[in-house]
Amino acid sequence: MTPAPVIIAVDGRSGAGKTTLAVELAARLRQHHKVSLFHLEDIYPGWNGLLPGIERYVGTVLKPLSEGMAAEWTSWDWEKHYDGGLNVTLPAEIVIVEGVGAAADAARSMLDAVVWVESPGDDRRRRALTRDGSTYEPYWDSWAAQEDEWLSTDQVVAAADVRVQNRADGSAPEDVLRALMYLPSIASVLSPELSARRGLQLRSERLEATPDAAQLFASLYGKSANAVWLDSSNAAAVAGRSQAAARSRFSILADDGGTFGQSALHRSGTTRVTAGSATVSTAGPFFRWLDSVWGRRAVRAPRGYDGQFTLGWLGYLGYELKRETGGNDVHSNTPDAALLFAGRAVVLDHREQAVWLLALDAPDADEWLGEARTAVGAATAAASAAVELSSGAVPEFESRDSATDYKRKIADSQHQISEGNSYEVCLTTMLEAPAGDLDPWAVYLALRRRNPAPFASYLRFGDLAVASTSPERFLRIMSDGGMRAEPIKGTRARSADAAEDAALRHDLETSLKDRAENIMIVDLLRNDLSHFAIPGSVTVSRLCAIESYATVHQMVSTIDAHLRPGAPRAEALAAAFPAGSMTGAPKISTMDILDQLESGPRGIYSGAIGYFSMNAATDLAVVIRTLVVNPDADVGRGGPGGRTLSLGVGGAITADSVADDEYEEIRTKAYGVLSTLGADFPG
Repeated sequence: MTPAPVIIAVDGRSGAGKTTLAVELAARLRQHHKVSLFHLEDIYPGWNGLLPGIERYVGTVLKPLSEGMAAEWTSWDWEKHYDGGLNVTLPAEIVIVEGVGAAADAARSMLDAVVWVESPGDDRRRRALTRDGSTYEPYWDSWAAQEDEWLSTDQVVAAADVRVQNRADGSAPEDVLRALMYLPSIASVLSPELSARRGLQLRSERLEATPDAAQLFASLYGKSANAVWLDSSNAAAVAGRSQAAARSRFSILADDGGTFGQSALHRSGTTRVTAGSATVSTAGPFFRWLDSVWGRRAVRAPRGYDGQFTLGWLGYLGYELKRETGGNDVHSNTPDAALLFAGRAVVLDHREQAVWLLALDAPDADEWLGEARTAVGAATAAASAAVELSSGAVPEFESRDSATDYKRKIADSQHQISEGNSYEVCLTTMLEAPAGDLDPWAVYLALRRRNPAPFASYLRFGDLAVASTSPERFLRIMSDGGMRAEPIKGTRARSADAAEDAALRHDLETSLKDRAENIMIVDLLRNDLSHFAIPGSVTVSRLCAIESYATVHQMVSTIDAHLRPGAPRAEALAAAFPAGSMTGAPKISTMDILDQLESGPRGIYSGAIGYFSMNAATDLAVVIRTLVVNPDADVGRGGPGGRTLSLGVGGAITADSVADDEYEEIRTKAYGVLSTLGADFPG
């Protein structure tokens, strides 16, 4: 008897392309493993024998193979319509079983992975009859009826680890292999395949150009279902080598196209990764999944390239991931995280007035580099075109909390502070409106023009869009382990009158209350970073400095540290998540207070937007000043298609807070986004 093999079932309805997929998958795996392949069509007892065939397969084939023993089974003679000869299938390191019912309920406890293959009914019939011709045609309907009967009582589709849309273009085997690598049950067996993928080569080109970033994004990614633009939209206003200019030096444009493109959505403990035509679902905490795909140096930065992003994952982490870092489990109507893997991207170096084209070496790399080169040239030559919002209906926002309700919650927060349960409560509310036919892209272009910011971003994941003008860095971890957090606490509105504007800035700079709020969050973040930092490396390099943006003055501090060598980077991130500037202190007890006070989930708001690079670096912004266009909202509230707009706003409550002032602060924070839309603060 040999050790128990890893068994992969390839299941699906007749004609879905299971056999070809299984054969080609086996061929790829045989480069590093011994593989046995079994086809259920060899054991079905006739055209009416689906269910008896599944029973035969489970008892005489799967059970012995799962125990590391040879399987002796009787084949079916399709010409004589009777049992054929005795056959033997030997166990191997990997066994692939393929056919309708390969992953039936009776089989699943003995399987390590289930792949369900899908294809439209007309395509399935055409494939099956092309393969088997007149032999199969008289039995197509009766066999399909047997499949219907089986599927009516067997939840095999829901139980599948990987689902693949087989387009018969040759991509399915490679896509399935990529998806299988995410399954913990077989990842260790596929270590040679994983190692091969980690031996990647990064190609790069530097172009001396200053393209219009919006036109470049629209040209390359305007039609991409998933795309991300991390947009240092205030770069022109902070030229030079100051700290502000360093934060705004690079912009990143990418989608999930090409050989290596993937996307990942996480909801309530399940991560669903799509790699081409295949989708794989894995259960478990998000940060554990992140640790499995990020944190090791897989590529080197190109010579002369100063950026920290060397391709990798980009997107957002929602606030409700706090369930994994000490907070309560709250359900959101947006994914808890949405990321795409970019195997190719454009990076704009605003300081050097250069463009970097980055691509992992792949068969389609040359073609993409050519397309990107052309797009950069066109976006450099073209004049910037202003995109105006349509003159349709202005969104009418409603707030989860009336002014009276919000002020009552301020009092409740201060009661919690007086009881010693918190020092500072970052109370928030949500403004929502029907989206109607509002174009998220046009909205973002208007926002970035009116409210340029160092951590602005535009994200599109299918019909979900995020338009952010965030000024706040949450956390940066550089490839060499340097860490930095830059919390914002303290806000004043800008004034068109220079003298009044200067007075507002001075008022913020000298406000003891705002300084106290900021320093409490600095202490919280010093503690957060210290969990994985080299002892003694945590420093505060800037305390309560004032930065001015288009519509507000902000009080900002900077905390630096250095990651311990070998420390897990995803865990270091989790130790600081969510941003202390969006919770208050102490973090865990205050998050519990906020769940009691706030009337619904924050969703994407208060989370983080940024990247996780293949050189183990990350740079994340706090999700504030951010409009979310959500396609999955309640239809009655959202209007046509159920689309809604949402804008989160909030502020830090301390024992000294004055309710009227705090309410005015959230109106100030909302102004930049609402005024761009022509909308008013509700109430």
